Amino acid sequence: MARERQIDVLLKKLMQTIEVSLAAADAARDAVQEILKRGADTGIFFAGGKKGVPVSSELTTQDKEFLRAVSIKPDR
Repeated sequence: MARERQIDVLLKKLMQTIEVSLAAADAARDAVQEILKRGADTGIFFAGGKKGVPVSSELTTQDKEFLRAVSIKPDR
């Protein structure tokens, strides 16, 4: 029984996290749309990586999904 309660708590936490993530993507998309509506361009630059570890310029599937979520088409 205690294990089921732990799983219920974790499932609730997962659902809350997903809801927050979706709301953030909606907010980002809305902000991009407003910027475009006002005549400005938008862009996202990916940078980072650990020191000494090469950084790939290729977008991952997750990167592309995020960009689509905020209504940005990745350059090909």
